[in-house]
Amino acid sequence: MNLTKVGIQLVQAAIEAVKPDRLIQEQVAVDGDTLVVQNHRVALKPVEQIFVVGMGKASASMALALEAILGERITDGAVVVKYGHGAPCRRVRVLEGGHPIVDRKGLKATEQVVALCQKAGPRDLVICLISGGGSALLEKIPPGITLDELQQTFQLLLHSGATIEQVNTVRKHLSLVKGGQLARFIAPAACLSLILSDVIGDPLEAIASGPTAPDATSFQDAWNVVERFGLVEQLPDSVRRYLRQGVKGQVPETVKPGDPLFRRVTNMVLGNNFRAVKTIERQARELGWHPLILTTRLQGEAREVARVLAALVEEEAYRALPVPRPACLILGGETTVTIRGTGKGGRNQELALAALLALKKLAHPYLLLSCGTDGTDGPTDAAGAWACGPLWQKARQLGLNPEEFLKNNDSYHFFEQVGGLIKTGPTGTNVMDVIVALIPEPSQQF
Repeated sequence: MNLTKVGIQLVQAAIEAVKPDRLIQEQVAVDGDTLVVQNHRVALKPVEQIFVVGMGKASASMALALEAILGERITDGAVVVKYGHGAPCRRVRVLEGGHPIVDRKGLKATEQVVALCQKAGPRDLVICLISGGGSALLEKIPPGITLDELQQTFQLLLHSGATIEQVNTVRKHLSLVKGGQLARFIAPAACLSLILSDVIGDPLEAIASGPTAPDATSFQDAWNVVERFGLVEQLPDSVRRYLRQGVKGQVPETVKPGDPLFRRVTNMVLGNNFRAVKTIERQARELGWHPLILTTRLQGEAREVARVLAALVEEEAYRALPVPRPACLILGGETTVTIRGTGKGGRNQELALAALLALKKLAHPYLLLSCGTDGTDGPTDAAGAWACGPLWQKARQLGLNPEEFLKNNDSYHFFEQVGGLIKTGPTGTNVMDVIVALIPEPSQQF
């Protein structure tokens, strides 16, 4: 088995561990007339109707798994997923929309989700399935702003280098369903949200922009984000005007902590990045490696993070620190990319390319692999990429200049030529990214 196969095997194990069907089978059950989720119990006898709604890349897979448990108890349902991330649900309608930028189909799908929520009465239960990607997929635009203007705004945010939390702070304040506002449409029914986290630390208000969670951020916070990244003058007039109105208190805020609305809302996280990296740790140990989880809170500019990771690989190669070799260093989180070029790629591919450059002089064998658990890295069909010595040698043989590819944010086309792209297809889950660095003994055979 070579290093690449080991790395891929570890990542695949991590993805399987956070698949919605496994998470729901392990944590959701019906016990007589009681729905049990972890330690939370919901009496089903008083419930007249159960509606299932959802948003995010994993929401269709979550709905399919929930159907296997609740079956005909589900009255109706609708979930919104990214194109190509559907599942063969029978009682829940699977609707598709654009990601990472909302499109017209996403708006129409949201109308169906909202209409379903509004059907629910005080004796009904709405189960909301939330996963990463929901911020783009579920959208109801405030009056006075067009879809084109909202799309332009989000393009600016996604290219600015802002973190997902900062992007979502603005998103929540340019929406009528984010920041707890979907709960307004669900009331007076009870709401149980089952959540797959794709945000560092699992903050409920940030995952899919918290449609059923209290939001502590304000219009002022959103304005601060666009100011910090120099976007004020680039925003469409309608968006700039709406945010300013919000700062002045002239339009309603998102739903804040302590609001009575949340007395009938329960939010529960079923899966996250920590579960994925713990699976890698266990699998690596079983394969004879010395695993070490360094963090599940990795963030920052991808190419800058790559330099730090390269330094850790070198320390392990030269000094067998921080763990004995063969070493498996494990990280989770999500980096960002400030787009300056015209190339094609994603944060994981850019990280791998930057690491390859930083490690070009390292003779010791290594593999550094970075992968998105949802199977999509940026606007590409790759989930990520890996870096290793043989890829550097191949680039030289082909006369490729990795620095130029990195400068142009063109990591995809670099790895397409030398090898190293990871292609899993849509995985049906989403818990941010996992990074694995393998450093064997020099004499070890792979």
